[in-house]
Amino acid sequence: MTQSSMPVLAIDITKEMCPMTFVRTRLALDRIKTGEILAVTLRGEEPIRNVPATATKQGHRILREEQLPDGNTLLLIEKG
Repeated sequence: MTQSSMPVLAIDITKEMCPMTFVRTRLALDRIKTGEILAVTLRGEEPIRNVPATATKQGHRILREEQLPDGNTLLLIEKG
């Protein structure tokens, strides 16, 4: 990962249920600047489907979606 693709903030929403998964993600995105990267760790089919879709609809860019060994998913979101 290059310096420019390093997250400036990371959140773990593995214990959250929809719609709180995106609420927590949105609050974290509000805390960073345009072009900065947020790392989000999440779990479950619904959050994995909804968080990237909602972030994209709001003008953000999904840089990476990676399945982790523990069953969680890591998203890297660039604030748009």
